[in-house]
Amino acid sequence: MKNLVNIVSAGMFSSCLLMPSICRAQPAKTQRPNILFLFADDMRSSTIHALGNDEIITPNLDRLARSGTSYVNNYIMGGTSGAVSMPSRAMLMTGRYLFSIDREGEEIPEEQTTMGEAFRNAGYETYGIGKWHNGKQSFNRTFADGGNIFFGGMTDHWNVPVYDYDPTDEYATQIPYTVSFETQKVAYRDGDNINAGKHSSELFSDRAIDYINHYDGKNPFFMYVAYTAPHDPRVMPQKYLDMYDTAKIALPPNFIYKHPFDNGELQIRDEKLLGFPRNKAEVKNEIRRYYAMITQLDEQIGRVIAALKAKGLYENTIIVFAADNGLALGQHGLLGKQNVYEHSVKVPLIFAGKGFEAGKKEERFTYLQDIFPTLCEVAKIPVPASVESQSVFSTNKREVMFYAYRNLQRAVRKDNFKWIEYHVNGVETVQLFDLKNDPWEINNLANDPKYSKQIEAMKKLLREQEKIYNDPYLKL
Repeated sequence: MKNLVNIVSAGMFSSCLLMPSICRAQPAKTQRPNILFLFADDMRSSTIHALGNDEIITPNLDRLARSGTSYVNNYIMGGTSGAVSMPSRAMLMTGRYLFSIDREGEEIPEEQTTMGEAFRNAGYETYGIGKWHNGKQSFNRTFADGGNIFFGGMTDHWNVPVYDYDPTDEYATQIPYTVSFETQKVAYRDGDNINAGKHSSELFSDRAIDYINHYDGKNPFFMYVAYTAPHDPRVMPQKYLDMYDTAKIALPPNFIYKHPFDNGELQIRDEKLLGFPRNKAEVKNEIRRYYAMITQLDEQIGRVIAALKAKGLYENTIIVFAADNGLALGQHGLLGKQNVYEHSVKVPLIFAGKGFEAGKKEERFTYLQDIFPTLCEVAKIPVPASVESQSVFSTNKREVMFYAYRNLQRAVRKDNFKWIEYHVNGVETVQLFDLKNDPWEINNLANDPKYSKQIEAMKKLLREQEKIYNDPYLKL
């Protein structure tokens, strides 16, 4: 028996000399792909250099776009809450449409299988990091483990109150922190620890890198890293701000001093971050800070991807990059995301890895929640029955897109035309845009008699979409 062991050992050693690759530590017993999901907060689609923004500095996202497929017509459906992030993330995690989620996404009911839960049930390690806006119990149902977990909508990027993973679901601890250094007023935030002085983007990336470095390869992983950047307050290390000159920041072509009519949300928190009417210099400075935060985020994403490569996991990992919603930042006289203009509902989506064509810009219409069934397809795991959306590979391409914001705004898009209706305090306002010739949504064609047939067709189409998606505010 001893001689047999020696012979086998010698054979393995010889094989290692001839084919050293077979003796390297293998990332998993299965060849099912790992999933690394990188999710930004308030990052609109037009903020990646490689996808058309010449002002912004995003070398790592540029490389990701060149190595994968960018879905350049990717949208959220809108929101049923001023905190658009909450329903958006619920749609993402459940693969369900806007009016099919529960309580604006405050919690995800057990009968709606979450994305992480589907992968967990299929034998994946599921690990959650960063922002979670959809209830503590649903987080634990989604992820078997995690770290640096932030429950909430927004926070001080330099003092993020976070939790370690709590298998009991309680997450009951609260951290005192100073609200005002002048009055020394103290408030409390959910969390059991705080890493004062470390920026959120670095904090979450550090935890992702730590997970990668300690990953044992027994089972494939599904890791979700949800950043809080570039959501305000827009603060970052000075070196990133120094990369941009306010004087060289261009105002968007659709900048105006105030929105031309009441859209129902002109006085929400986001809109009060700058004064009225909008000041060009203030808006340019806000864009500069927004870009600087994205550049810092880009660098941290680069660190995470570098850790994957160093561990030998990159080739067998599908990387997804996306964001929960966009932001106006001066466009149409607005600052926030509580609207259905392109700048607020159009978000980035990049898939990189096996099965996705390198350097491709895909024009087909997609929703953010299509990520769920898409990842199920590439990982060859069942799509849960509670999922309503479709894979980006579906042969049934979407021809119509529907958007909604609370009971105030509705929109529909078909081909290049987009129709928007506002219902505010009994007043109806309408807009028609030709996005092919007017991508900035500047020229409202709703009062042009040449488009009367188009307008009637779009109105009818909107009513049809409201019925399809069970809009509770259906205009009869």
